[in-house]
Amino acid sequence: MSRDDRLTISRRGVIQLGFMAGLGAAGRFDALSAFAQDDEYTPLQRFPRMMQEYMTGVIDEIDLKNRLLVDALNTREDALEFVRSARERIRRSFGPAPEKTPLNPRVVKRTERDAYVIENVIFESRPGFLVTANLYLPKGKPLPAPGVIGTCGHSATGKAYEFYQSFAQALARMGYVVLIYDPISQGERIQYPTGDGKSRYGIGVGEHIQAGNQQFLVNEFIGAWRAWDGIRALDYLLSRVEVDPNHVGVTGNSGGGTMTTWLCGLDDRFTMAAPGCFVTTFRRNLENELPADTEQCPPHALALGLDHFDFIAAMAPKPVILLGKEKDFFDVRGLIEAHRRLKRIYKLLGAEDRIGLFIGPTEHGYSLENREAMYRWFNQVTGVSDAQSEPALTVEKDETLWCTPNGQVHEMNSRKVYSFTREKSLALAARRTPLKGEALKQAVINMLRLPHRAGAPDFRILRPMRGRGYPAPSFSTYAIETEPGVFAPTYYLTEERLQSRPPRGEKAILYVSDLSSDEELRSEPMIRDLIKAEPDAALFAFDARGVGESLPNTCGSGFFDPYGPDYFYAIHSIMLDRPYLGQKTHDVLCVLDWLASYGYRGVHLASRGRGAFIAVFAALLHDGVKRITLKNSADSYAAIAETEDYAQPLSVLLPGVLERFDLPDCYAELQSRQLKRI
Repeated sequence: MSRDDRLTISRRGVIQLGFMAGLGAAGRFDALSAFAQDDEYTPLQRFPRMMQEYMTGVIDEIDLKNRLLVDALNTREDALEFVRSARERIRRSFGPAPEKTPLNPRVVKRTERDAYVIENVIFESRPGFLVTANLYLPKGKPLPAPGVIGTCGHSATGKAYEFYQSFAQALARMGYVVLIYDPISQGERIQYPTGDGKSRYGIGVGEHIQAGNQQFLVNEFIGAWRAWDGIRALDYLLSRVEVDPNHVGVTGNSGGGTMTTWLCGLDDRFTMAAPGCFVTTFRRNLENELPADTEQCPPHALALGLDHFDFIAAMAPKPVILLGKEKDFFDVRGLIEAHRRLKRIYKLLGAEDRIGLFIGPTEHGYSLENREAMYRWFNQVTGVSDAQSEPALTVEKDETLWCTPNGQVHEMNSRKVYSFTREKSLALAARRTPLKGEALKQAVINMLRLPHRAGAPDFRILRPMRGRGYPAPSFSTYAIETEPGVFAPTYYLTEERLQSRPPRGEKAILYVSDLSSDEELRSEPMIRDLIKAEPDAALFAFDARGVGESLPNTCGSGFFDPYGPDYFYAIHSIMLDRPYLGQKTHDVLCVLDWLASYGYRGVHLASRGRGAFIAVFAALLHDGVKRITLKNSADSYAAIAETEDYAQPLSVLLPGVLERFDLPDCYAELQSRQLKRI
């Protein structure tokens, strides 16, 4: 499936023709919908900013608590406790470190230059998982010398990108030993190769999201995997006799700034750091609708009170300089706020001069002025050089820096990230005991992080309309408030207009939309089949948060884009430890409570595609559901975790689910409620 073959949303909010693959009976994507532009009906989208404003409010409160917590620190002991707490919370977010297995390093090539030697190195950060790196060794300088780990941003060529070559060469000329390695899905480490040096999902961002989203199902985090590569790179660097373990730094920009930041909090062997063009605050990123790769959004981070500055604080009072840019898309105000908080902690530790800040005047990138700020900082710390500016450099050809014959590790049978995900999924299935009854329900509640519900929710009545082409001449729309600021539009189809509450009844059909109740009431044959089969049942159709009437017009990209709003709010939900799927299931449960308050306790719950995921969980948990019909529902989460080219979005994936249960457990439990899968 081409990434262009999907539903896109224009800036006017008009739904245009496209195809988003749907979940077929075998767990594969068939056509989810013929969700086409219709000149007669402008799609109803009365809450396009709802998710943005809701998420902003939640994260604003967390950011305020973080600020007040730092401002309340008054003593050295307070600061030390904060540092200890930051380290502990970071480890909880990233999970336990894997076993350190043999690196099996080998130098495959040496290139002599006037002031340094480049060694092309391959090592294994995990068994069979190859990492390609360049080691820059200074000539004619005292040894052992300070070492530096270089982490790369989102460049297609990884360690060979000009800016990253530049800082590695310059540091080597000054007397440092530098190891710079290719990140997963960049340089020589493409995970989804097409055979011509390209990627099926896009080098960098596309592959990170494809591999990273899938990992959540087995409770893995691609950011931890990428950081582990950096930790094992440090292991190799420190194995070299040329390196002084008392002076070991880390630096990188953009995605490399991300990894530098994470490594500050994960490995206490680093003695200095210079993260560039990344550090800000999660609040600013969310407010500015700034997308981020999966590895830039640690699980539970916001719920644990973590922000970017906490990872630097975990390294305090070691010397760190924060590098930013005036014209960066990472908000410089957040960078200044992070520096202010760190300044307070470092001051209490008697090391105020060890936390630096440099903001270059240009655009995003590890350009000359920021590199030189890093050189000055590292030189001040180590005393290895008095250089204040970058020496003359010679940019190498990519092929010179290749560690593999043709520039890709897959030709050397390196394992790929998704193979580890599949392996873990199979291992979890082998030891997982099928859950039933109350044990299954409790596991679902826990995994979805469902909040307590207190009776029937309040609702608004939206302006009545006619002539939408629904299978009834009229309808009323009730915007049911499932939590403060979150509204679930619920359509009641009727022969007459209603201005107030729906009539009381016993039997109802509740259709949970895939993407839009408004469109699907016109186009989905299953709805008409349900009406025909149960003419005495009242028909309601509803949109969970983030689709239909609350489909966001945010993030500056299409709904299904890798960086689109559906992904954006799903990944922030993981940082909040409130899975998006759980929030949507809560919406369904609240609507079922609302129906029950009007006497409807014999509900036939029906859905398709994305909606089928939340319908399954709601049917399992609510006694008012007596029947359930699903169309194009996934067979299992295991099938998604074990498939290289899965296509389901992050918004329907449940983090850690395969450690406890899978969808077949839910389907088996729902047989007593006349489950029908189409």
